[in-house]
Amino acid sequence: MEMKRTLTITALLGAVALAGCGSAASSSQAVLTPAAQAKADSGRPAYTAADVHFMSGMIGHHAQAVLMAGWAPSHGASQAVRALCERIVVGQRDEIAFMQRWLRERHEPVPDGDPSHVMMPGMNHPMMPGMLSPEQLQQLDQARGSDFDRFFLTYMIQHHQGAITMVEQLMSAHGAAQDEYVFKFAADVNADQTTEIDFMSRMLEALPPVVPRR
Repeated sequence: MEMKRTLTITALLGAVALAGCGSAASSSQAVLTPAAQAKADSGRPAYTAADVHFMSGMIGHHAQAVLMAGWAPSHGASQAVRALCERIVVGQRDEIAFMQRWLRERHEPVPDGDPSHVMMPGMNHPMMPGMLSPEQLQQLDQARGSDFDRFFLTYMIQHHQGAITMVEQLMSAHGAAQDEYVFKFAADVNADQTTEIDFMSRMLEALPPVVPRR
């Protein structure tokens, strides 16, 4: 299943790249003067509503991941899970700042990226694919030690798979991901989270089996 998903997104990314090459070839054949080319470029939308939806939604998605990973030290996570969580917190906080800056520079609404606000009443983050429900978050928050490790890895795999789905949705939207920053960021999200899913799956398999309580 994961191989199929990876091949699908690779094909989508390739299609976007080929579309860009085709546009460049058409422009060169038109032999426009520099002034005419600049005028033509200025009339093209630099980004689409799908790009804005992706960046805005991914801010809330990342914020929930930061919230989940931030519980590791206080919930008795193993050293291996703590190290993973530290990497997730640092990396996704940086990416939240990048996405907020991208939206701000284009005068688009900028969602709040504060992890503590992710599941509060009246939150301005829609539920994106893979995000945990309030019940799942509560279950994770109540777990300790090896139980926390198991729930965290299980739910973060779900969370990452949702992020990959968001990339697929972006790439399938007409005209989306032509902005170089959006395209590169989406490609990085797909590559990084696919790699982490594989890593977390192996960590989950290595955990001791659950002993039924009597």
